[in-house]
Formats: sequence, C-alpha cells, structure tokens
Amino acid sequence: MGKRYFCDYCDRSFQDNLHNRKKHLNGVQHLRAKRAWYDLFRDAAAILQEEQTKKPCRKFLLTGQCDFGSSCRFSHMTEQDLEKLSAQVKGEQRSRELRQEGADVPPGTIEDWLERRAKRLSAAQSNSALPEKPVPFQYPPGWPPVQDLPPSLQAPPPGGWPVPPNLQWG
Repeated sequence: MGKRYFCDYCDRSFQDNLHNRKKHLNGVQHLRAKRAWYDLFRDAAAILQEEQTKKPCRKFLLTGQCDFGSSCRFSHMTEQDLEKLSAQVKGEQRSRELRQEGADVPPGTIEDWLERRAKRLSAAQSNSALPEKPVPFQYPPGWPPVQDLPPSLQAPPPGGWPVPPNLQWG
C-alpha cells in the first residue's frame, strides 16, 4: 500500500498521488471546509460587512434552522446579533485608535498583561540574588505508590543518577 495523504481541513485521508490530490483540493467539500476554517479567524469588521450585505434567511428566522447551514447565501444573524457585532467592531476601532495616539490602552488587554508579566519577572530576578532553598520533589496526588511507578516516572536520587566512569555516549 502506498503513501496516504491526510487533509486537516476535511479530516479525511486518501491514497496520495497527483490525480487524487488534485481532485480533492479542487473539490467542493474541501473548498467549503477550508473556507470554514479560515472564517474562524476573520475580524469582526469583515464579518459585519458581509452579513449586512446579505438578506435575512426566512427559514432560519421562522424555524431557527436552515438546511443549507453555513453555506446558505442568506444571513442567519438576528438584529440583536448584528447590533452586538457592530458594538464589538466599534470597540475594536476605539482601542486601535487609542493605541495609534499613544494613549494608555484600557485594562484587560494584552499590553496590560505583558507589562504586569515584565514587572513580575524583574521582581523575580531581583529576588533571585538571595540563595533559594530547593523545593523537595512531590508526586502529584492520586498517583500510585512510588514502587509501582515505572523508572521513567520515579524521582531521581538526591545526588543525581550515578554515572559509570567508562560510559560513552553515541
């Protein structure tokens, strides 16, 4: 049996040859799965713009379900969803403008977290000048007794593993 090709987008595998791979990569199912994957990473402004140009799906509004699902050419967003998305876009634009002006970014952003992390690391480095007592090794709770564990999971001896004098690696 020859090599097999696995498509991460479609979660399928097939015999890897030029004909099969070309047929799969140009297939409708693969293109839809690939588009759905990349749609997960689109920004809110692009989603809002696309959803506002679509007409609402009647079947989805009446029943809450649509036979076409994500491939439907009509919008499955309600007015409330569009308002939430619009508010999210405005918030993102505001924070982008604040960053461009050099103003302080509101708390809860990645920049705030990075500043706090840098302060913690610098405080830890300044405290590292003091001699630290080594923390004794402890097995996680719920593990079997030490004698039942395989050697790879047992703690090393206090002085480290003994090295034979004539040991050669490689």
